Amino acid sequence: MLKRSIGGTYVSVEPFHLFRYLDEQAFRFNEREGKDADRFVTALEHVTGRRIMFDQLTGKHTVA
Repeated sequence: MLKRSIGGTYVSVEPFHLFRYLDEQAFRFNEREGKDADRFVTALEHVTGRRIMFDQLTGKHTVA
């Protein structure tokens, strides 16, 4: 299921970000009983107050 969902959703998957794709698919699987709106609300409840900067996400450092 993971392979099919990643292949059908994303153009390519970087190994550096693979754990994020796995987390997303695990969340979708665990919340599969609810509707999309319920899954969206649950996701928003978990990200409130959290922030990831571009440099952290990509592992790159920008020069100011």
